[in-house]
Amino acid sequence: MKKWLSDLFNAVDNKNADAFASFFTEDASFKFANDPVVSNKGNIHKAVSQFFSAINGLRHEIKDVWELGNVIICEGQVVYIKHDGSKASFPFVDILRMKNELIVDYRVYVDNSSLFS
Repeated sequence: MKKWLSDLFNAVDNKNADAFASFFTEDASFKFANDPVVSNKGNIHKAVSQFFSAINGLRHEIKDVWELGNVIICEGQVVYIKHDGSKASFPFVDILRMKNELIVDYRVYVDNSSLFS
């Protein structure tokens, strides 16, 4: 699982929406912070692409991972790099529900409300 999870976060940290979307089932759902839930792989790809364009870069540091049946829980720190070069860091927890080694439901719990202020 560590390689799979590393590949997932590498896709995010490289702002690769195609690679990120490849981890999802066709009927998956994705909830990022306080944004509305996004349903289906195509819409997830679109939403993530839009977010990636709003930032210059990002980097995740995973501190802990727990696996409970078909659920993976990750805790860590994310650093966002804004287009002006400044950085903002936030703690996060991700909950991923899996189906046949793909994500069927992904919830990102982060308070990044100050990122664009």
